[in-house]
Amino acid sequence: MNSLRVKVALGLLAAVIAGCGDRGAVGSSVAAGEATPATTRANDQFAQSLNLADQQDFADARRGFIAKPTGNILGPDGTVMVDFDAWAFLDGKPTATVNPSLWRHAALNAQIGLFKVTDGIHQLRGFGHSSMTLIEGKTGWIVVDPLTSCESAAAAIAFARRHLGDHTVSAMIFTHSHIDHFGGALGVISAEEVAKHLIPVIAPEGFLEEATSENVMVGSAMGRRSRYQFGKDLAPSPTGFVDTGLGKEVAYGTYGILPPTRYVSQPTEEMDVDGVRFVFHNTPGAEAPAELTFSLPALNAYCGAELVVQTMHNLLPIRGAKVRDALKWANYLDQALDHAADADVLFAQHNWPVWGHSRIAAQLTQQRDTYKYMHDQTVRLINAGYTPREIADKVTFPASLQGALGSRGYYGDIRHNVKAVYQFYMGAYDGNPANLDALPPEVSSRRYVALMGGVGKVIAAAQAAFDAGDYRWAAELLNHVVFADKDNTAARTLLARTYEQLGYQAESSTWRNSYLVGAAELREGAPRQGIVAGHMLELLAQTPIERFLDALAASLDGPAAEGKNYRINLMLSDTKESFVLWIENAVLHWHKVAPAADANATLTLTKGLFIRMMAGTAGVKETLLGDELTVRGSKVDLVRFFLLIDKSPGTFAIVTP
Repeated sequence: MNSLRVKVALGLLAAVIAGCGDRGAVGSSVAAGEATPATTRANDQFAQSLNLADQQDFADARRGFIAKPTGNILGPDGTVMVDFDAWAFLDGKPTATVNPSLWRHAALNAQIGLFKVTDGIHQLRGFGHSSMTLIEGKTGWIVVDPLTSCESAAAAIAFARRHLGDHTVSAMIFTHSHIDHFGGALGVISAEEVAKHLIPVIAPEGFLEEATSENVMVGSAMGRRSRYQFGKDLAPSPTGFVDTGLGKEVAYGTYGILPPTRYVSQPTEEMDVDGVRFVFHNTPGAEAPAELTFSLPALNAYCGAELVVQTMHNLLPIRGAKVRDALKWANYLDQALDHAADADVLFAQHNWPVWGHSRIAAQLTQQRDTYKYMHDQTVRLINAGYTPREIADKVTFPASLQGALGSRGYYGDIRHNVKAVYQFYMGAYDGNPANLDALPPEVSSRRYVALMGGVGKVIAAAQAAFDAGDYRWAAELLNHVVFADKDNTAARTLLARTYEQLGYQAESSTWRNSYLVGAAELREGAPRQGIVAGHMLELLAQTPIERFLDALAASLDGPAAEGKNYRINLMLSDTKESFVLWIENAVLHWHKVAPAADANATLTLTKGLFIRMMAGTAGVKETLLGDELTVRGSKVDLVRFFLLIDKSPGTFAIVTP
């Protein structure tokens, strides 16, 4: 008893001493980059809870192997975009700094190269985090999903030709409207070749609008948050980047698109593509707003696109997006059981295939029930009055789904996904009036820290939580300190170490990446450069001007625009389109109409120059002195109008105020 009292007294004394200074001294039992004993124990226990020794997935991931690329793919700025040799460390045993289940999954995705799926079908994996599929037609290759960037796609198709022969491209299929499935199109074939040879470009209905619009409105914020989701700037290593969940690193390069020449508009639609019979199945509104899967009856194959992969998917990506419909997703997978009933192989545009009728049925069933279980149990608990955070800590899978490695949360995560289901039906508000008008983080954090006795005491409590392996609580405490005192080195250092341990324990690659990027930014600060819009000009060229005008309106600095009433004519000389833009009630409006006679100024330019101006790549000399632009009326008013438009660099802080 006396011993206990002494320990308590010493603990209180330490807290008091720590609270005497604003900064507080921080100790740590481990150096930065090391796993604590608590993390080591947690990962060891995790390894015992799953059958990670099963080798069937490794046999599948290696099946049909033809050749492996080496070296690097360089981006447009000369930096390494894809490093084929970076994953050798995954050949060894898991380290304590990586969740053992995630290590296994990352090692499976590290089986990169050119593979034969079945007669007439090949895949290129590891040239980014998505896959390119080549289907042999009568006259050439039918390319399915040409990867993320032009540079990676060009390298992939060149690698395939080196080993399979110099085949032409006879058709292209986009399975859905996410950039990692179409962004490399121009690295495979040019728009001129498509037009000259009448090459069909096939996509689901609504594809072009969705593909070109997703990143325009909130592209800056999405791009910033995607650095967390995909671990951009984390070096591949046991203490850094290991995977994306869907594949290896994202190939950040030059992005383009090809406008489809034919859309799949019916729920099920048959089509002859270069002599190959395709049965397309439209699946909009699940993983993507515009998406399809397809069957190849003659080849006994089924492509699940991204509806079914080797991981639980995101219902709400960390990067941000509209919440996805878990119930609709489950229903599409139920239909897929019929669509794939005769297939000998199930392949997708991420991860590795599955062979055999019974195993295909098991994979589809497990994934169907994964989404259905998350949906149904979340709804049940919503109706019982539970809040998102409570539900996230309450919903666990039954043993039959818990042990299904092909549905584990390597990309999505059950805790994040059930919150998404809640948001889908109920919105972000949890129903508690205390949260209707909660204080901003900086304000509430300062008050919490003061209430808890000052920075020193909070850091001391966080250190105790850290030493006890209670990292969620340590992170919560330290987040308050950092938002109350952003320059507190002790708090930032300990929070970075805390995020590291949370990342090292995470089974989800996106959670791991987010924690580790957060730790890096606490130490080094936010990135100096956001999205390089110039790399997206070919994609932006296919974006309707109307989407840019919507984004322009959403960038208006409302307080600065109060009382302003500018009216601007915008005329595109090459497309012959005319728009009137005006400010009213500090809101920017636009109509596609004839020029207004009472406009402050008329701006006439080409669509290309307008896009370059919106992307920030048009120089002053090009803009003012070139032949693509003329101004009539008040140039001063035109300048004043554009000065009201906020230009976000996409480098805002996330883990600090």
